Amino acid sequence: MGRLFGTDGVRGVANSELTPELAFSLGKAGAYVLSKESEKKPTFLIGMDTRISGDMLENALSAGILAVGGDVIKVGVLPTPAIAHLVKHYDADAGIVISASHNPYEYNGIKFFNSEGFKLDDSIEEEIEDIILRQIDVNSHITHDQIGKCREADDNALDIYVKFLESTADFTLKGRKIVLDCANGAAYQAARMVYDRLGANTVTIGVNPNGTNINDGCGSTHPELLQEAVIREGAFIGLAYDGDADRLIAVDEKGRIIDGDKLICICAKMLKEEGRLAKNLVTGTVMSNIGFHKYLKDMGCETRATDVGDRYVLEDMLKTGGIIGGEQSGHIIFLDKTTTGDGILSSIQLVRAVLKSGKNASELSDEIKIYPQVLVNAKVTNENKKRYTEDEEVVKAFDEVSAKLGDTGRLLVRPSGTEPLVRVMIEGEDTESITEMAEELADMLSKKFGC
Repeated sequence: MGRLFGTDGVRGVANSELTPELAFSLGKAGAYVLSKESEKKPTFLIGMDTRISGDMLENALSAGILAVGGDVIKVGVLPTPAIAHLVKHYDADAGIVISASHNPYEYNGIKFFNSEGFKLDDSIEEEIEDIILRQIDVNSHITHDQIGKCREADDNALDIYVKFLESTADFTLKGRKIVLDCANGAAYQAARMVYDRLGANTVTIGVNPNGTNINDGCGSTHPELLQEAVIREGAFIGLAYDGDADRLIAVDEKGRIIDGDKLICICAKMLKEEGRLAKNLVTGTVMSNIGFHKYLKDMGCETRATDVGDRYVLEDMLKTGGIIGGEQSGHIIFLDKTTTGDGILSSIQLVRAVLKSGKNASELSDEIKIYPQVLVNAKVTNENKKRYTEDEEVVKAFDEVSAKLGDTGRLLVRPSGTEPLVRVMIEGEDTESITEMAEELADMLSKKFGC
């Protein structure tokens, strides 16, 4: 697989790229690195989403941990953010999630959280990766009672997580109809439990996982069914999560999508009005819409833009002291409440913002002007992915497009981290003209650097 860790753990097609052998090695190396400073027997909490390959990888991963003397607590199917929360409850040395998030079911992934519920630092991932790629044997081949064991969770992990989510809501939804789309994924139990406890008349989609239908035509990446259901049911709002429930996409009462940029704006406005928006600061990424930045700046906020990936958003928030940030895709971090993106928690904060405003979700959404955005991929060779920055003709073309857009648009060009592509993204007021400009630039890049 080359470099193992991407921006969100190790991911690949299960049993082909992400094999049981690799999972076993990740268990061994991860347990060794994360517990070598610990004086007590290390404990690892493992959760997963609903993919058919989850059991296979869970058992291989557990075997690796047990082989180096670590104990394992298996909590079964739970959202990714639940593991980040529960790792402290169980006093575990690390939490591990088996999930490929929004990807199709044949993919799976393994990602680690440290004992505080934060994703691992790059340096720790690199140490784990180095052990595996260099085939260093960290297994001391311990025997007798030094071998680890699987322990039963002392409490009902699902209920502990749901109670935590419920504690972040200071409202009742009695008389309100809410539609939830759980993507046939990890939120299929927790989301319904939370909204039922808050008194909502809850309607659900995507709550019948069978191991192969996760994210299949449903969830945050496919909100069409949710849009139809909100209109059909006359619902107050619709809420869609992805496979591991760390993302949220909403649908207003008119059946229109509210993406991550708008969700962050709506919640940031609530926080600012309550005097709780630390430093009047909001963190997005380079892909955040220009309308996101304009709305928040008009509100008196400073915005920051990181590389794409919620780990980079979190790093910036920890450095600057911000408490809200996220991505257009619906990863939103409320750092005063949790350590990672949590789709269900984000949905609770959105519902709270709508209720506090006294307006409908559509009215709040319409306050934010999102500019048309076009993304065109230029096919290039891997070795040429960054050469465009040195080409005078290309740089001149970029400058001309930027000048043409002025302050009502934006050009962003960035190489893909995983594919032989350069992505050309343009925002502006007219979809037809920015599409033409993006296609022309992408064509130029492909011709120059595609061979």
